[in-house]
Amino acid sequence: EIFAEFIARDQRAMATRVDPSVADYVINGTSGRTNSGQGLLEYHESARILSFGEIPSNSEANESSNKILVLCAGTADYPVAEEAAVTLEIHGFTPSRIYDVGVACLPRLLSYVDQLREARVILAVAGMEGALPSVVGGLVSCPLIAVPTSVGYGAAFQGITPLLAMLNSCAPGTSVVNIDNGFGAAVSGIKILQTAEKLTK
Repeated sequence: EIFAEFIARDQRAMATRVDPSVADYVINGTSGRTNSGQGLLEYHESARILSFGEIPSNSEANESSNKILVLCAGTADYPVAEEAAVTLEIHGFTPSRIYDVGVACLPRLLSYVDQLREARVILAVAGMEGALPSVVGGLVSCPLIAVPTSVGYGAAFQGITPLLAMLNSCAPGTSVVNIDNGFGAAVSGIKILQTAEKLTK
């Protein structure tokens, strides 16, 4: 009902952690009201995000929009990384996705060093022991936002282990969001870029 109200008012809206069955219910229930001037209702299944409204084009986004990276340690972390990436896209940014670059295969990560060092903001998503942000933090000087996930075996404690590892990172200046909080990491990255843009004007 809340989402339907946004649609009725032609206001942009976004909801996270939306199961496919819930998305189908909302889309089917509002099928007659989604062709507004604000754009269409869309379900981003990989990110579990439901959005309504016109997504800003690249030409409308600021010049730093393509300088934000979303790193994903393993394929099991993919949904959280996609939540972050799609959130950025809905807000008019064009993130670069670099996936499956966990520390278990360090050469893969190191092959992207040039891209890492060109970024203005990096979001690093990892479960298990949560080592990826510390490694990346030692390679770059830009703001780094670490995202622990609930992926892992017993001693990972549903994300507590990577969360604590990231909070105790030796890489200074690493910011950490809550477990599985790709949305929060993306919003933090957006605010950093928007503030930087204001300061350079």
